[in-house]
Amino acid sequence: MIYLELFLTFFKIGAFTFGGGYAMLPLIQEAVLEKGWADAESLIDFVAVSESTPGPFAVNLATYVGSDTAGIPGALCATLGVVLPSFIVILIVAGFYERFRSSFAVRGVMSGLKPAVVGLIGAAALSVFVTVFLPDGLSVSLLSSPVLYISAALFAVSVLLSQKKAHPVMIILISALIGVGCGYIFNL
Repeated sequence: MIYLELFLTFFKIGAFTFGGGYAMLPLIQEAVLEKGWADAESLIDFVAVSESTPGPFAVNLATYVGSDTAGIPGALCATLGVVLPSFIVILIVAGFYERFRSSFAVRGVMSGLKPAVVGLIGAAALSVFVTVFLPDGLSVSLLSSPVLYISAALFAVSVLLSQKKAHPVMIILISALIGVGCGYIFNL
């Protein structure tokens, strides 16, 4: 039963989300927390690992959630569920590409979806921020937390390296090394 539930949940997420993995994050977060497959802190860890491993973010996240919930068969069901809708849509669109390409309606739909995708990604980023930095709500103790300053420094380094056209893998590796070092030093 859990396998079918994982498949159907991630199939629904895959079918009704446009804009890639980060746009799926709010739906994945809602489903995973609602069904009790993970708590908010574990979900943040899932997101961090999914971002840091090769492959599409949403597929990695679905695989991780499925594996944690129901082992390898759960990982397979969740992964298949999140991938199958896109696969079906791509097959259909590829068959009718020339007709869709110049369609006024399709261009209009895509224009309308772009701001919604940006909003979903922004909502996901805000949700992750609140979970990581404000787990107990807004308080003065946040300003004394080394996690805030370490994260701000990592963000600044990432932005600087991105502006210098550093390879994303290099940014991830540098961030990981700094995070491990700070975790060791500050016992985080």
